[in-house]
Amino acid sequence: MPRKPILEPISTSKNSIFTPGSAVEISSKEPGFRGSFYLGSIVSSQASDSYLVEYKTLVEESPNGFQPLREVVRLAQLRPALPPDTKWVCTIGEEVDVYHDDGWWEATVTRDLGNGRFRVFFGDYKEEMEFAKESMRLHRKWVDGIWTPQLVENKEDEQQKMQIEMEINSTEETKEETLGFEKGTIIEVNSDEDGFQGAWFTATIVEPIGEDKFLVEYQNLRTDDDKEFLREEIDKIHIRPSPPETLRDGCFRLFEEVDAFYNDGWWVGVISKIDTNSRYFVYFKSTKEEMQFHHSELRPHQEWINGKWLVTFQALKF
Repeated sequence: MPRKPILEPISTSKNSIFTPGSAVEISSKEPGFRGSFYLGSIVSSQASDSYLVEYKTLVEESPNGFQPLREVVRLAQLRPALPPDTKWVCTIGEEVDVYHDDGWWEATVTRDLGNGRFRVFFGDYKEEMEFAKESMRLHRKWVDGIWTPQLVENKEDEQQKMQIEMEINSTEETKEETLGFEKGTIIEVNSDEDGFQGAWFTATIVEPIGEDKFLVEYQNLRTDDDKEFLREEIDKIHIRPSPPETLRDGCFRLFEEVDAFYNDGWWVGVISKIDTNSRYFVYFKSTKEEMQFHHSELRPHQEWINGKWLVTFQALKF
């Protein structure tokens, strides 16, 4: 019996904007390119859900020299070219796209250096770099034919904008409640072993093993010989979805509960002292240790309870 397709049928109305010559941005799932978009154009339609595209900044070698790279991509990898937003004001803690290595890469603003220059943190690659505002733009997502946050060229009806935001939030909440651990899903794993309580490690589902167990591959933990990433069979009770990014206004509060990235995992602690230059001291109750971290190495602590994420904003004393 044929397997049911994973993708739903694509309606003509959703992809009618991608016609030959249309300027688009193309994403990639290849290792090392996650979170980036490259400018290109539609050459032709290949099927109801795939297109031949030509990149503007990527090239390939041919008998006639280097030519613009062409490849067939899925509809899910495409979105219209994002128009410029000249009125955008960059602020600390904001999600942005940064033009780097011929493409737009998702990052978070961590520091205003003055003179139109900023420090940004690339969460997928745990790297921080400096860029001018001219090389940055507000991060937007293309959801059901609408840019979010919405592009507002003229003042539009505020009630309509609020309705759009409510629909988006409702959709995201539904996704969280029904999220399953399928092959390729990015998740986080915890452990009951001594010395690892309270820590979560990012991993990918390799395959399900029965109903309540999964083979996972860690993104940062490696085997003893350091030749490949560690794989383990993990019970479902030790797995949760990858937490959604929760951006702050550039600072954490004293005694606030946070996750700190340390020893290849996220460890829960409490802000015990606020230092200068976006640095914080974090106290870990389980080990009675205090360590210093940069703002980019911290995230608000969230709990996965009954299929929903709960963000801990209250201050916790220790």
